[in-house]
Amino acid sequence: MKKRQFLKHTSRIIGTNLIMPMVACTTHTQIQSVPARFNWSGNLRYSTDILDHPEDSEALRKIVPNAPNLKVLGTTHSFNSIADSKHRQVTLDKMDPDIRLDPAQNTVSMNAGVPYGLLARTLEQQGFALHNLASLPHISVAGACATGTHGSGDSNGNLSTAVTAMRLMRADGKQVLLSRENNPEEFKAAVVHLGALGIVTQISLSVQPTFSVRQYVFENLPFTELAQNFDAVFSAGYSVSLFTDWQEMRFNQLWIKKRMDDAGGDSAMPEELFGATAARDHLHPIKDIAAINCTEQMGLAGPWHERLPHFKMDFTPSSGEELQSEFFVPREQAVEAIGELFAMGEAIFPLLLISEIRSIQKDSLWLSPAYERDSIALHFTWKRDWENVRKLLPRIEDKLKRFQVRPHWGKLFTLHPGYLREQYERMDDFRAMVKRMDPSGKFLNAFLQKNLVGKA
Repeated sequence: MKKRQFLKHTSRIIGTNLIMPMVACTTHTQIQSVPARFNWSGNLRYSTDILDHPEDSEALRKIVPNAPNLKVLGTTHSFNSIADSKHRQVTLDKMDPDIRLDPAQNTVSMNAGVPYGLLARTLEQQGFALHNLASLPHISVAGACATGTHGSGDSNGNLSTAVTAMRLMRADGKQVLLSRENNPEEFKAAVVHLGALGIVTQISLSVQPTFSVRQYVFENLPFTELAQNFDAVFSAGYSVSLFTDWQEMRFNQLWIKKRMDDAGGDSAMPEELFGATAARDHLHPIKDIAAINCTEQMGLAGPWHERLPHFKMDFTPSSGEELQSEFFVPREQAVEAIGELFAMGEAIFPLLLISEIRSIQKDSLWLSPAYERDSIALHFTWKRDWENVRKLLPRIEDKLKRFQVRPHWGKLFTLHPGYLREQYERMDDFRAMVKRMDPSGKFLNAFLQKNLVGKA
């Protein structure tokens, strides 16, 4: 495989984002207006040159009612146009993080634009932790929760399942507080909202006492071993990931993250596990790339926020080097679905950097890809070749349709909107809620018009 570095060593970005510098500002709102802006991978050029950076909720409230149409932009990590706008975008990156821990309630609240890396370090300093993190800690809390982004683990729901409350600014500038306790039905609808209901200004998450993790990597797990020991493989740690290039009916790497406070979490791992052999050194998921950007492996104990992500916070995600797609299938059908993809290996391999396979516990959030079913996520990190990836995706999706596949909302897919809407039994209810909370369609864009409303 050609070497492609998808993480590279640059400056620290805690509290910052990857958006171009501002060229104009006012007392309350800083406005960026530049010829062209792109998402972090560079595959999407945003359709407006206007980006507002309100410094507090009052400045945001002055923008929202007067804008006929706008979208919220997080840390620009979506690969499709879910956050795009032809008119105006707004980001919360200049607001005070306002991270407040409530030990009595085991919750933490913050400005919704806070990145997970900053939140995690703040929690660790006070002896607390989140239940899980995604592969990259650079993404914003609000953006990840809005799209159902996830980590891994048989007993771990996606990141959205940690949300206990959220303050949402509606199209008229008024704010509404939704919580798991006081508005259970609306809350289930609103957590994975795709930016269609309004702007989340504050968000609260469940926390737990801090914990330590050991991370181990094994190489060359045969597909036959996974098929025969599927549950045992994915329960081998608190969080488990498989990496493959869909060649030779094997998984290049098996990553196991074990909580030290779990039964057996501090015991030594064997040299061989399910036919895979223990790695002799730290590895990047793409073996030919140096592991300097990756979190510590080889069983070296460390705090949860320095082991659950695959990549370190102090390394900035690269720009312009990959595309991503991800598909969720029911857990009980995952072995068959994975077999279908191995059968396509020769078509997938030339366009692929690496694939990752993870487990996610089911949830009750209406538009979550893991809604009401334990799921296995099939992730593809593609080379930057959209012309050919776009031709291949329908072939992959056709193979997965019989498993009622659901795509990640923030990544690349070509599934027909009609099929997509059929996969969510509460979709009509969600659409009704959108009309109720945003009757003028202020927060709808072309992506949402197509995939939610049914209008191209």
